[in-house]
Amino acid sequence: MKKLRIDEGLRPTLLAALAMVAMVGTATTAAAQNYPITPQQRATAQQTAQAGIPVGELTPNAPDEYTVKPRDTLWAISRLYLRSPWRWPELWGMNISDISNPHRIYPGQVLYLDKTGGRARLSTRRGGTGAPEGTIKLSPRTRYESLADMALPTLNPSLIEPFLTEPIVVDEQTLLTAPRIVAGNDSRVLLARGDRAYARGDKNSPLVEAPGPIKTFRVFRDATPLKDPGTGEILGYEAQYVGKATLQRGESTAEDEVDGKQVVNVVPATIDIVAAREEIRAGDRLLPEPPRQLLSYAPHAPADPVVDGRIVSVYGSAVEFAAQNQVVAINKGTRDGIENGDVLAILKNGETIVDKTGGGKDTLKLPNERIGLLMVFRPFEKVSYALVLEISDAPRPGDRLVNP
Repeated sequence: MKKLRIDEGLRPTLLAALAMVAMVGTATTAAAQNYPITPQQRATAQQTAQAGIPVGELTPNAPDEYTVKPRDTLWAISRLYLRSPWRWPELWGMNISDISNPHRIYPGQVLYLDKTGGRARLSTRRGGTGAPEGTIKLSPRTRYESLADMALPTLNPSLIEPFLTEPIVVDEQTLLTAPRIVAGNDSRVLLARGDRAYARGDKNSPLVEAPGPIKTFRVFRDATPLKDPGTGEILGYEAQYVGKATLQRGESTAEDEVDGKQVVNVVPATIDIVAAREEIRAGDRLLPEPPRQLLSYAPHAPADPVVDGRIVSVYGSAVEFAAQNQVVAINKGTRDGIENGDVLAILKNGETIVDKTGGGKDTLKLPNERIGLLMVFRPFEKVSYALVLEISDAPRPGDRLVNP
């Protein structure tokens, strides 16, 4: 995919065309950048495009002019203009005539803010809509650049990309029946990339080969139960990712003679370790590699106007408190209508204290305080992973989650 660069005076008139060019040939761009636009996001943007948003909903220091920089993210730009950064579809709506896909915004584009009539509109054309003033001469100078990796991500990709393939939440039955590694080649106890190992499936579901490409598995261990802080329900089991393996030969049986008797022995499946985050060992479980999904991370408020959730745990950490840009598990999932991009406010649980200031011993519950925001990026049925976007105090398991 190539971009045609022309004189700067023509850039504003060509943004829509460039955005459409960027959307063609999606096979050449990173899947993480190819986000679909949901009907709800498009409807919100189209509505806002007609009227803009009240000026009072802009941040106090919203710039009249801003040039998109290479390390920007859509979340950062939204925070720059809006008091509520999860309302990114409305920010997109202010320039929908120029940018047909909000996930196709590129460094070098200039955003202009129009605040006439008490309504705010954002455009890539100075003065809002309409063609640029004056006569513009097209020069025959051209330069080609690749567009493949230039589009701005919604968030810093490094913060969430590992979690799209590594942690997984499964139910107890899936975990108990998952194939397991039983031994390493040459009696090896610890296995690494390039080693061969042997595995068995459940007695009712042996690990066998299937027609088609070589089957790939993720290797997991130490499944930790995720318990709802409010109800005590086991929401699922969080399995720790340790590597990846491919199936070379399926399970079979072999007859052998022992003390003059024919004995049928199970021959375990043969697997090769193709990736290892840490040493793999006997007892680790295998789960099929799921197909890569095309996901949207455009931040938005949940469809449910009344969300009442809790933080369940801080992922991959022995500490009690979460930090900014850290991943947490929450007790809401697809069964609760939670989806990718849902933004939730974090409320710190107010302490229960004994008031002795009035001469008595009254029990008081201090109010819950809003301390930050998080965004769901990987929902399962009963639990979801979310990224802590911004905080004023450290969240911890048990803190409440509500609509932003």
